[in-house]
Amino acid sequence: MANATDHLWMHFTRMASYSAGEVPTIVRGDGAYVWDAQGRRYLDGLAGLFVVNAGHGRTELAEAAAKQAGELAYFPLWSYAHPTAIELAEKVAALAPGDLNRVFFTTGGSEAVEAAWKLARAYFKRTGKPTKYKVVSRYIAYHGTSMGALSITGLPGIKTDFEPLVPGGIKVPNTNFYRAPEHGDDPEAFGRWAADEIGRAIEREGPDTVAAVFLEPVQNSGGCFPPPPGYFQRVREICDAYDVLLVSDEVICSWGRLGEYFGATRYGYQPDIITTAKGITSGYAPLGAMIASDRLMEPFLSETGMFAHGVTFGGHPVSCAVALANLEVFARENLVGHVRANEGAFRSTLEKLTDLPIVGDVRGDGYFYGIELVKDKATRETFDEAESERLLRGFLSTALFQAGLYCRADDRGDPVVQLAPPLIAGQQQFDEIEQILRTVLTEAWSRL
Repeated sequence: MANATDHLWMHFTRMASYSAGEVPTIVRGDGAYVWDAQGRRYLDGLAGLFVVNAGHGRTELAEAAAKQAGELAYFPLWSYAHPTAIELAEKVAALAPGDLNRVFFTTGGSEAVEAAWKLARAYFKRTGKPTKYKVVSRYIAYHGTSMGALSITGLPGIKTDFEPLVPGGIKVPNTNFYRAPEHGDDPEAFGRWAADEIGRAIEREGPDTVAAVFLEPVQNSGGCFPPPPGYFQRVREICDAYDVLLVSDEVICSWGRLGEYFGATRYGYQPDIITTAKGITSGYAPLGAMIASDRLMEPFLSETGMFAHGVTFGGHPVSCAVALANLEVFARENLVGHVRANEGAFRSTLEKLTDLPIVGDVRGDGYFYGIELVKDKATRETFDEAESERLLRGFLSTALFQAGLYCRADDRGDPVVQLAPPLIAGQQQFDEIEQILRTVLTEAWSRL
């Protein structure tokens, strides 16, 4: 629409890029597809933004929102409760691993991460260890954009405009095995090394100063880095040894994205806190949550105890009603099982692209994959900054969209194409993704 840039300030957008053209405007969605204002159809290869797990056009979710708004449109969770928040907290706690039974609702992922860091700090203050406040996280990892979450984030390019940030963010290597600096021929040894880097960072900072380690089950930024075998088990040992909380940031990786309700379940580790959002409502209303263990709640259960944190719209009645209806869809259609049954087919279809000279690596799990692009497959040489700019922003992003595929061409690490379709997707959509990528990546290589 011609007036889209007159007043709308889009997120993470180079606004000048639309000075000579119209902003792509999406007006409708159904299943795994969306349509723009001109009636063109696109395969939603990113589920909006890793969000629309149940697929577009679910009228039952819209109806659940309307029904709840008619009964109780809003009431806060500040010393009061409402039925949809109570019921949803019970369901989330039942699905979460171990004793993660305490659910603190937010409106999104950044707020959930912010709440988790604040809880870690407050917990240690109330248990006699007030100097524990720092957080360990990984290079290139994205954990949100609020000031605390941004300090945990490992992407310098989105931080510099806002510095100085909240102090205490410590960075360690991630689990990109394709570019492993150590043990590049042994995934298990690499995982041990990467986990031990967390322990070494805690030692350098002083164990009495570190409160938490924040990790995604599969790291998003950089292009889907799964954990090597034994990685999270070793991280759990390290956290226990130093009395540090393990936070599993599952804003993307929960609600079926990896073939389980939570990524921690998929990889067999027990966190102290899970942060979640996005797929909990499949995007039909904004909602996030921090899910904490019973022991983290204990210091706040005294007569005058209080976790002095909250947000106006956290646990909004309408959002909670939508989440409950969304989880009914998950159960009725076995969406989590659908991902497990089809992830092998998704992977093998994407791996066909490895015959292209520009494709260096295909990695991920569940319905969450990254395809790393390289200049030389034999040496794994990547593109320099100028080349990446021309390849991703100058050609790929637009060409993929024009070819009918909405996905992400990202250069926050090495250049990658990221894919995370709605969980309803099947072989028809996998083949469509592969064919569009093949055509566009072949043309991209010819332009280098």
